[in-house]
Amino acid sequence: MSVIVTDAPERNRYEAHIDGKLAGFAEYTRQGDVITFIHTEVFREAEGTGVGSALARASLDEARERGERVRPVCPFYSKWIKRHPEYADLEADAPDATE
Repeated sequence: MSVIVTDAPERNRYEAHIDGKLAGFAEYTRQGDVITFIHTEVFREAEGTGVGSALARASLDEARERGERVRPVCPFYSKWIKRHPEYADLEADAPDATE
């Protein structure tokens, strides 16, 4: 079972699919070069399958590729970044961040 994550800009969210079925999403807003993650939801039937981590990793990797900064307002994203310090440099409010 693999999780496929795609950006759905028309809905302002990244979506995670398992076997073609929506399993969760991470809502965001964009302003300039800052993407703010505001809410993450993993559907009950997909809990414990890595959907949340797949959403975070894919969206943050894409933000890095685009040269965007990240504001993790969503508690899940904030905690996830703390557990994965290799993404801490993306935070818009980090001491070394430039906006």
